[in-house]
Amino acid sequence: MAIDSLQAAPLTIQRTAIADRIFDELQHQILSLDLKPGTKVSEADVAKVFGVSRQPVRNAFFRLSKMGFLDVRPQVASRISFISEEAVLKARFIRCALESKAVKMACDELSEEDIHALTGQIEQQGKAVETKASDLFHRLDEDFHREIYERAGVGFVWDLIKENKAHMDRVRYQSLPLNLDNAFQCHKKILAAIKARDKEWAAREMDLHLSEIFSLLKTVREEYPEYFEEETA
Repeated sequence: MAIDSLQAAPLTIQRTAIADRIFDELQHQILSLDLKPGTKVSEADVAKVFGVSRQPVRNAFFRLSKMGFLDVRPQVASRISFISEEAVLKARFIRCALESKAVKMACDELSEEDIHALTGQIEQQGKAVETKASDLFHRLDEDFHREIYERAGVGFVWDLIKENKAHMDRVRYQSLPLNLDNAFQCHKKILAAIKARDKEWAAREMDLHLSEIFSLLKTVREEYPEYFEEETA
């Protein structure tokens, strides 16, 4: 089982922090396809790898299942979920609806200090693109969207999005090596629109950015057809 590759040292920190560490590691392996769709994982095996009891593993499994990464099946091993094209497109719809509205609010609410901080974040993204650091760019990408909404006073928007974007995330992560610069340019345009306090421009750039998933989905599905749910007629 791919989870064996973790080779994690036993954890002795607080139970909540242990569950967070296990969740973060499993989520990363799922996004990177180190844990491939359809792979069976059990609480007992993961607990053994981390040297912990099954309770924090159960907590991590619950969070992963709630986000759509894991199919939890009572009495049998849980399974990494297959990517659902329908779920990807639903996530795109939800993100467009919420983020286009939220970025308009950002045009009104963000201070010059906020914009300066986001400009620094964009500079970090540029360095990640130059070095082709996909993992780092993925984290900065997430932070960029989250920070816009938190600084605009609507941080709950990102909380809602996180609950619905698991399948979309796997497609985005796999396409990043081919799409780093394009995603970076989109972020620069979004920030430029916020700086200009142009709500319609900001919303339009956000919608264009999120709509890239249509072409990315096609590319990833062609390369990894075995990782997707079978389409029903």
